[in-house]
Amino acid sequence: MDADRQLVTDVLGHRPGAFERLVREYQGLCWHIIQRMVRHPEDTRELCQEAFLRIHRNLGQYRFEAPLKSWIGQVAYSVARRHLERKRIPLLEDDGDGGSVLEAVPDGYDLAASAESDEQSGVLHAAIESLPPLPRMLLTLHYLDEMPIADIAAMTGLPEGTIKSHLFRSRRQLRALLEPCLGVAA
Repeated sequence: MDADRQLVTDVLGHRPGAFERLVREYQGLCWHIIQRMVRHPEDTRELCQEAFLRIHRNLGQYRFEAPLKSWIGQVAYSVARRHLERKRIPLLEDDGDGGSVLEAVPDGYDLAASAESDEQSGVLHAAIESLPPLPRMLLTLHYLDEMPIADIAAMTGLPEGTIKSHLFRSRRQLRALLEPCLGVAA
């Protein structure tokens, strides 16, 4: 938190290079969140710029109650979510029964281990890309970026239980998609 406090103080104090340092440090996070939700490179670039403009304008409102990374992630998530809402793209797909139509990925299922070869990795990433925007982002942040659920909750404003539910459903859906290609037993 001391490094966060110093960086924010430097940016708010208009120290030369401070905002550029903030952008460099967090551009990967913003890109990842927005790209996983939007999946369109030109839109992602514009939305990342919009996110950093909002961060610059509203940095004085950051209260150090959570890591700066969580606050910046929250801004990126909000920008991506609003973009999808404007385009009327649903964050989730409704299968009609209140849950996923797919079953059976065990809680301990290791996504990284399931993609040991380049071909398997390509199949895995294609399956992840087929998920709706919100589950795709949550799944990649938690399993591929190893972000704790509490940090994701702070970033998205979603309750931890809701995130866990999305992760469970996403694992089930991925299992069903990967089963025929990778020989994963149900």
